[in-house]
Amino acid sequence: MRIHVVADAADKDGGYVAERLVQRGGEIVELDRDDLTPYDQIGESSLILLLGSDKSAHEPKWKDVVAAESAFVLAALRAGTPVMGICYGSQLMARAFGGTSWRADQPELGWSRVDTIDPRLCPEGPWGQMHSDVFAPGPTSKVLGTSWRGPQCFIDDTFGARAIAWQFHPEVTPTTYERWVDEAYFGDTGVDAKDLIRQAHVNAPKARNLAHDLTDAALDYLGVA
Repeated sequence: MRIHVVADAADKDGGYVAERLVQRGGEIVELDRDDLTPYDQIGESSLILLLGSDKSAHEPKWKDVVAAESAFVLAALRAGTPVMGICYGSQLMARAFGGTSWRADQPELGWSRVDTIDPRLCPEGPWGQMHSDVFAPGPTSKVLGTSWRGPQCFIDDTFGARAIAWQFHPEVTPTTYERWVDEAYFGDTGVDAKDLIRQAHVNAPKARNLAHDLTDAALDYLGVA
């Protein structure tokens, strides 16, 4: 299967999710979301994976990038290609499907469990969190998981092929999480950076297994062999 991964040029690591996709026979093709090729020009695709970003889908300065990626997602679904989104990817998908997103009053950081109605497509975790935005899905989307901040997982099958999105980071490895903490894009929140990094390493063995199981479940739901 040929998997197109849409990501920022500076942050293309699909971590545990990409690892499992490759183990399942996937060929990863990277696409730069800042210079995104139209869907009808990318060739054969079995799956679209949208990774996270330090952008915000609701910020006016990114409106052209958001519009291009939203059109790409909808074109993929209408052509029968399923879409999977993580963090910023989930926020972008929510907006593309008629929902919205906005800046949270505080970032959601560290490893935490989520409330779920579907333990296969949205296991309770704990999952790595690293985002400053929250979203409300569109009217056709079904929320499967939440935290006290807001939705954490949704599915939708009304735009053609199936779609699934997670606000948390099933893909993140300790190395990537440590880099995110060091970059501190979430600002001065008084958070204990050393504790966040400690959580990433403590949870690493379970995180890989959780991410692999989640990826398998998502591929089954999306109908990707």
